Amino acid sequence: MMGSKMVLQTVRGVLRERFFAIWRRAFRTDDGRAAAVEALHPLLAWRPQDDIRMMGLQPYADLGKPTLQAPTCERDDLIFITARFRSGSTLLWNLFRNVPGCVAYYEPLNERKWFDPATRGVGVDRTHREVENYWCEYEGLECLDEVWNGSWSEHQLYMGADVWEPQLKRYIEILCERAKGRPVLQFNRVDFRTPWLRSQFPKMKLIHLYRHPRDQWMSVLQSPNAFPATGRMDQFAPFDKFYTRPWAEDLKYHFPFLDEQRIEHPYELHYFLWKMSYLYGQKYAHCSVSFEELTLKPEKVLFELFDACGIGLSHIEPLLSIIKPPPYGKWKGYADEAWFKKYETRCEDILAEYWGNGMISSREKWMAESVLV
Repeated sequence: MMGSKMVLQTVRGVLRERFFAIWRRAFRTDDGRAAAVEALHPLLAWRPQDDIRMMGLQPYADLGKPTLQAPTCERDDLIFITARFRSGSTLLWNLFRNVPGCVAYYEPLNERKWFDPATRGVGVDRTHREVENYWCEYEGLECLDEVWNGSWSEHQLYMGADVWEPQLKRYIEILCERAKGRPVLQFNRVDFRTPWLRSQFPKMKLIHLYRHPRDQWMSVLQSPNAFPATGRMDQFAPFDKFYTRPWAEDLKYHFPFLDEQRIEHPYELHYFLWKMSYLYGQKYAHCSVSFEELTLKPEKVLFELFDACGIGLSHIEPLLSIIKPPPYGKWKGYADEAWFKKYETRCEDILAEYWGNGMISSREKWMAESVLV
């Protein structure tokens, strides 16, 4: 028995040595390095940090010069909205849609491609009151298909300030350039791309909308009986209507605690994404608005919001009829407060450790555990 174990270890050692020898040789080749860059790009997408900005310098007068004098990304009239799914973002978009002089684009990164009549369909979510379509602002913008990338909906959901993604930037710029009025872009897929948005569009106004996570969870489920409080993470896939699992799958390489193998109930995953989205919104947005306050104190919120964005306050009164508060506290019929607090507290403890004083050691610990799981 002991002899066979030693033979197995020897064989394993030889195979391991040969494997890594081949691996090292492969990555010395151009094809190998290209494969490595292709694999790592969605995770890192870095560019060199050396500060060698051109500053308009050209040592020879007869050489070509950059043509961009006043790029779209430098405009100061742009308004971007960031919010989680089922947070009331459609209501906020619809309010801006009804402001004279504003052109409000609904979810520019939605996989339905609102600019394409062949893919956008005709359906409208029945819970989106007073909305007949999402796409009329996109009419005549079929040219967007030339720069569209379907992976934007579910991949590279985290983008730091230094990420090099000119195609996405150009897509947003075209929307802004073609708007016959002040562009307003309402996103549900830029929660963790806000550092990049702020760096690429430094003069825009970024509005962050958030909602109580328990009520938002009930809206994500759509039906309280769809997935019970006694359910498990490994049973959730058929009931995941708003991308909770795909988001976690993409983001877990940056935030390892999002690995669903670590999750007991999907509300944990929902809460992680909600809280981190809230924190990113607080850090990077110019204005942060709660859905509850927007619906219960609309005049106050719209006054502050429009004032910050330089929008005429006379537009507020006609918008008030669009705002109808939904019933709050539906979560009480799903589980008691202790149930919710159990998962919320666990998530908060993990986030505190991950971003606490021992951030580096905590990250190393999580990464090590991720490899072992």
